[in-house]
Amino acid sequence: MTEIIRIDPINPETGRLARAAEVIKDGGTVAFPTETVYGLGANGFDANACSRIFEIKGRPADNPLILHIAAASWLNRVANGVDRRTLDLVEKVWPGPITLVLKRNNDVPDIVTAGLKTAAIRCPAHRIALGLIEQSGVPIAAPSANLSTKPSTTKFEHVLQDLDGKVDVIIDGGDATFGVESTIIDMTVNPPTLLRPGAFTVEEIERYLGMIKVPKTINQSLKSDDVAIAPGMKYRHYAPDKKLVLANDDTLLHAAAELAVGLKDPIAILCSKQKANALMNGVKLRNISLIVLGSDDNLYEVARNLFDGFRALDATGAKLGIIQKFDEKGIGLAIMNRVYKAAGGSSVGTFSELKELLN
Repeated sequence: MTEIIRIDPINPETGRLARAAEVIKDGGTVAFPTETVYGLGANGFDANACSRIFEIKGRPADNPLILHIAAASWLNRVANGVDRRTLDLVEKVWPGPITLVLKRNNDVPDIVTAGLKTAAIRCPAHRIALGLIEQSGVPIAAPSANLSTKPSTTKFEHVLQDLDGKVDVIIDGGDATFGVESTIIDMTVNPPTLLRPGAFTVEEIERYLGMIKVPKTINQSLKSDDVAIAPGMKYRHYAPDKKLVLANDDTLLHAAAELAVGLKDPIAILCSKQKANALMNGVKLRNISLIVLGSDDNLYEVARNLFDGFRALDATGAKLGIIQKFDEKGIGLAIMNRVYKAAGGSSVGTFSELKELLN
C-alpha cells in the first residue's frame, strides 16, 4: 500500500520529510516533486533499490537514471575528474533544472548508468527535493514518476494515477514549476553537447559556457542499437495513449476544425489561447475537444501545461489529438522536443495529408 505524505513546498515540515527519507534509507521508493516534474526516487548507491524503479515504471534497463544530489559539494561522491569548467558552471546554475553528464566514480551502481562510465547528475531547485536528499544522506536516483512511455507527471494527481499501489511513498508537494524535465548537457566532450533540451534554455546555458553543440538530431529518437548516455534520448517518450499528430502549419488547425463536423469520431485540438480564440471566432466548433495549453506569448505557461494537456487528451472521447507547432526558441525547444517524441514523428503538413489522417 502506498503511503501519502503531504508536505508544504514552501516550508517543508522536517518531520514529514524524515519519514520519506527513512524509506529511501531502507531501500524503498519515494515519488517526490521537483521544480521540473515529479521524480520516482531510490537510494542511488543501492542497486537493488534502483532496480525497483525500472520494475515499477517498466523502464528499459539501457535507459540511465539521473542522480540527484543536495549540493555541488556532493559531486565527488558520484563523479571523478570534475574539471574547473564544470565546477565554475555548477556554482552558477545549481540548484537548478540542468543535468550534467560526467565521468562516474565506482560507488555508483551500473544499473543507474546502464553500465556506462558516465553518470547524469543534477542538484534540483526545490525545497522538498533538496530536503529529502539531505535527510536521506545519499544521492537519489530518479527518473520521472510516471509509467514508461507515458506523459511525465507534473501534479500529485498524475503520480497517484500512475503509481498508487506501486511505490512505497508519494509526497504531495503541489504542482511542478516548469512542467518539463531538466536540460541535459554532456560535459565529457568539447564543446559541451546538448543531449536533451529542458527547462534551462540553450540561450541561458551559453551565457555561462559559451557556444555549446546542439545536434541537428536533438528531437529525434536514437535507433534501437544506439547507446543512450542520458534519459530521453531513446524509445517512445512522454506519449498519451491517444494518437497525437503535429500540425506543421497553423491553417491545418482551422481545416481540422472544419473537417471534424463530418467525422464519426470526435477529435481534439491542443493549442494556445490565441489559436483557440481564432478557432472559436472562425469556425462553429462541433465534434471537437479543445485543450488550451497556454499563451503563444508565454511558452513557460505552455511547458507547464503540456503533459497535463496530454493526459487531458486521454480523458476525452477523441480518437486522436492534433497539436500546434510552437516556436523552437528558448523553452520552446524543450516543448517541441516533447511533442516530437510524444507524436512519434507523426505530423501533417498539407490539407490532403490531414484529410487522409481523419478519414
